[in-house]
Amino acid sequence: MPAAMTRSRSLLFISLGTLAALVWLLMPRLSADGGASSASYAASPPERTAAVDRFGLPVTGFNVDRHRIDRYQTFADLLLDYNVPYAQIVAVAEQTRDVFDVRDFRTGDAYQVYVDPWLGQARYLVYQRSPVLYVVYDVLRPERSFKRTRPVQTNWKTASGVIQSSLYATLMDANASPELALALSEVYAWQIDFFQLRPGDRFRVLYEQQSVDGEVIGPGAVVAAYFEHRGEPFYAFRFDDGTGATYYDRAGQSLQRALLKAPLRYTRISSGFQRSRLHPVLGRRRAHLGTDYAAPTGTPVHSVGDGFVTEAGYGRYNGNYVKIRHNSVYTTGYLHLTDIADGVRAGTHVKQGQVIGYVGSTGLATGPHLHYHFWKNGEPVDSRDVEMPPERPVNPTYRAAYDRLVDRLLPYVKPRHMITERYAPAISQVG
Repeated sequence: MPAAMTRSRSLLFISLGTLAALVWLLMPRLSADGGASSASYAASPPERTAAVDRFGLPVTGFNVDRHRIDRYQTFADLLLDYNVPYAQIVAVAEQTRDVFDVRDFRTGDAYQVYVDPWLGQARYLVYQRSPVLYVVYDVLRPERSFKRTRPVQTNWKTASGVIQSSLYATLMDANASPELALALSEVYAWQIDFFQLRPGDRFRVLYEQQSVDGEVIGPGAVVAAYFEHRGEPFYAFRFDDGTGATYYDRAGQSLQRALLKAPLRYTRISSGFQRSRLHPVLGRRRAHLGTDYAAPTGTPVHSVGDGFVTEAGYGRYNGNYVKIRHNSVYTTGYLHLTDIADGVRAGTHVKQGQVIGYVGSTGLATGPHLHYHFWKNGEPVDSRDVEMPPERPVNPTYRAAYDRLVDRLLPYVKPRHMITERYAPAISQVG
């Protein structure tokens, strides 16, 4: 037989053998009873070894859809559109409750679904609770679901300014986060009534700026601050003397007091304490022995101090109200609430800062606001005029360390270092 014909037949046999092998690979496997195996090739994608994304999932091999949770959407709603059986969704929710309960998902939070083209359905769902915290739900293997936090980078920043209209506006003009207004109001909650800031008040604050993957996510803790209010200086330095980080003044006295200056978080005063005022509803002059704070309906109202609830209910003029006795000297009242917080009733103990109700317009009120009443030895007084002594100084064991901290941070916040540029440069954190 000629050599050329021999080579042709060899090539033909090789081709037929290759074709048979391919057909065999593509055919469904048969089980011992002659039926098709449930583990067919199409349902068993090859292992993916590609690089992973910021959530630890493969960057290739999936179609990723990004969304935000709409109002009233449930965990099932997020997955039903991706061909996940309802029974499987329930199984995922139940088996991952210890990781993160899907009932705690919040409207507006981001999530993304990884669709596996081999399966034609969702394989993973990533829920982003915050820029830092995220949860990965493995739809096929719920036991492999996990919750993690992304690393946060922290640098120090300074911001300063002189108030002309409001603290918010001053921070915005300085290209600083307006969230610092809330942070400062909480640091100085016992010394400064932020509803009574005046033009000419000034501040300088050293704070932690936090970022994730180079993206700024907001301010962290205030490290040190100076606030000049009505010509009086107030310093604050964050320090942990073994009982948890809190703020102390330049002399080492705690900024915390028995009672907060105000029961709301940074809003505005619509009517102050007056012995005679034209009542907006009754149309006649009468004493206004409290302070009105204008705020949207539903704004949380906080107890200004530890104490026992002596009254909690509804009155014709007061509307929904709560009255708290803090000690033998001071008692406070909170009127016109849209609702009283769960568990707050006569005889219960409340803590300083605890939510005891929500702003409303019940009773004799023209619009949503909180009427805050303050009694000293049974007599109504203007809460803004009451000064409380500090709770305690720095633990003597840590006093030397605190003094070193103040020496280190004082140059960043003391008045002679007030700057005029719109935003301070970054400061490298030491230690």
